[in-house]
Amino acid sequence: MWFSYVAGVLGLHLVLLSIPLWSTSTAWTLTNIIHNLCVLVFMHSLKGAPFTQLDEGNSENRTHWEQIDVGVQWSITKKFLTVIPIALFFLASFYTKYDKLHFVINFISLLTVLVPKILPSSVNGHSKVSKKPM
Repeated sequence: MWFSYVAGVLGLHLVLLSIPLWSTSTAWTLTNIIHNLCVLVFMHSLKGAPFTQLDEGNSENRTHWEQIDVGVQWSITKKFLTVIPIALFFLASFYTKYDKLHFVINFISLLTVLVPKILPSSVNGHSKVSKKPM
């Protein structure tokens, strides 16, 4: 799973880099923004189980982030999914040569995905996750 996730982000970046009108700085910033927007929508906004109904409604009030690894906060998968936006932020900042405008845009984009990952679910408005296995 991790390899395909990284390959998908790299594929997105290569597609954006192939557009001749955009600079490398713009391609990195757009890669960061598109990735973080997708993560925000699919991991932290949508609730329920999109592909299966076998959970008997246990996940209909929880986001996908809350469902990963039965709600354990700092599992290996959640650490990986937290490190990727941070790494993209550093890469985007480096390749934009720390331009102030790009830096601010990339930093705001980073915060929009890190805050829901770090705050407990009761603080960021999501339902509580039960610690018992499903």
